[in-house]
Amino acid sequence: MKFPKRYVIVLLTFICTNVCYIERVGFSIAYTVAADAIGVNQANKGMILSMFYYGYVLSQIPGGWAAQRIGGRRVLLLSFILWSLICGLIPIDPNRITILVLSRLFVGVAQGFIFPAIHTVLAQWVPPQERSRSVSLTTSGMYLGAACGMLFFPSLVKNMGPQSVFFVEAVLGVVWSVIWLKFSSDPPRIDLPKVSIPKVASRDTIKAQAGGVVAPRTVKIPWQRIIFSLPVWAIVVNNFTFHYALYVLMNWLPTYFELGLGLSLQDMGSSKMLPYFNMFIFSNIGGVVADHLITRRILSVTKTRKLLNTIGFVVSAFALMALPLFSTPSGTVMCSAISLGFLALGRAGFAVNHMDVAPKFAGIVMGVSNTAGTLAGIVGVGLTGNILEGAKASYKDLTSSETWKTVFFVPAYLCIFSSVIFLIFSTGEKVFE
Repeated sequence: MKFPKRYVIVLLTFICTNVCYIERVGFSIAYTVAADAIGVNQANKGMILSMFYYGYVLSQIPGGWAAQRIGGRRVLLLSFILWSLICGLIPIDPNRITILVLSRLFVGVAQGFIFPAIHTVLAQWVPPQERSRSVSLTTSGMYLGAACGMLFFPSLVKNMGPQSVFFVEAVLGVVWSVIWLKFSSDPPRIDLPKVSIPKVASRDTIKAQAGGVVAPRTVKIPWQRIIFSLPVWAIVVNNFTFHYALYVLMNWLPTYFELGLGLSLQDMGSSKMLPYFNMFIFSNIGGVVADHLITRRILSVTKTRKLLNTIGFVVSAFALMALPLFSTPSGTVMCSAISLGFLALGRAGFAVNHMDVAPKFAGIVMGVSNTAGTLAGIVGVGLTGNILEGAKASYKDLTSSETWKTVFFVPAYLCIFSSVIFLIFSTGEKVFE
């Protein structure tokens, strides 16, 4: 049997997000080692680590617009080529601050086009009954990529130096670009004039067209309705919280392991990848459970999204609160794994909801939502550096769990708040035609 084209697209977007997060985790690990070697303070580390998100936030809404106008397939290819070239050409030298700032800024801009483009592509190819698990599989690539980065890059940095990480990332980006160019394609379009569905069409083509989610590129985007829509704001708030917690843990867990627990990443073995591998597992569990509840009509789309979002965010909040109470590596890894795993489960709530409320403009809504998520990276990563530097200036011991409580309690409170917002204002019904 011929492998359905939409499965190829979902698989390639899964690999896409995998490579993107290998790059992000890889930079955090490589830069932390290089910066610590020359004594860069925590505030400056936070500034460099957050520069990616400054660039990332600039291109979220333009990314959704570009994907809508010129196609998600082309936008994905161009963004991958751009950030891969930057990684391959720029040295990772903490002393060359200007070059580091500009390179991370431009990598952020390039990668900012990726997720709005992915949501545009998936909204075009994936029928409604497969959305939850398709989006969950695609986004779970992020967590598998983070797990792979945490597992392999510390040893690579130790043996080959920080710059080797950039080389590996550039090669992965170029390889994916070649595969995407060869095996991806634009979906059948039903909105173009003088084009009709062939009398003999593949089942996959019919399903893609039956979803009715491909908006004409000339259709006016309802910006005002999107900006003032309460269901969209429910998605935006939860996207902000999800990424605040994720980016803080992703960028600062290596520092917490080394300063708070006195344990280097090289000494932790495979346990350091468990939090991200847990996200990979729980993200796909959430997608399968959501599609099961919806297709078997056990719960409505609205109730399914609210249930999974609430469970995911509330459990994650309690795990974050418990994290600084453990002084052992196993306890810390367990709490961070539970927190990130249930956050990923919650993505079957808010993250798929873009396609529920605005299937024809999923890339646009994703761009608006992910702008908030990126601002969370800017705020969370930078704020954490300032919290730690402020604690250090107040002669507080960075090895004490008390010093780190604020770092982990802030995203915990945000998780509880955002889950309440989603319960009140979200919907699984189509809002924008």
